Amino acid sequence: MKKLLHDEILQERFTNEQALHAARNPVSLLLDNIRSLYNVGSLFRTADSALAESLIMTGYTPHPPREEIAKTALGAVDSVPWKYFKDPIEAVAYMKSLGKKVYALELTDKKRYYDSLTAADFPLCIVLGNELTGIADNVLAECDDSIEIPMYGVKHSLNVGVAGGIALFEAVRAWRQIKK
Repeated sequence: MKKLLHDEILQERFTNEQALHAARNPVSLLLDNIRSLYNVGSLFRTADSALAESLIMTGYTPHPPREEIAKTALGAVDSVPWKYFKDPIEAVAYMKSLGKKVYALELTDKKRYYDSLTAADFPLCIVLGNELTGIADNVLAECDDSIEIPMYGVKHSLNVGVAGGIALFEAVRAWRQIKK
């Protein structure tokens, strides 16, 4: 085993232009009032690596162009289709108008784990909430369902960038398994 050199890695990857025109996985992320520019940048980078369909930012979630987002995203703001909506309810309605199911990644009284996705759950938009307060109640009320990542330790939540990455990659894994 040897670590791949940068040029070897680039041979296996899309260019930004190719990525924007590639057939994408039918999973989007909607960010509801995320505070941290760095979490947003991290989620751009994760969305790029999963070839997610889009990244939607709402409310006071920072959005490009911002140097802090670009720095953390490492160029992914140019390879991931994205939109900004001031009103998160409008963003949810937009995603539903595209035929997407909208699922909150949130701890709710309805226990459904993130690894239970089936063909009926796609195309999918996963809503991620504020780092401290989670998804706003009015946004949660507009979601079709909720999923959660089980917590086995003392803490009841993960960093939003980490949780978003786990849920996104599990959704992509499920989709790729379904379409085989």
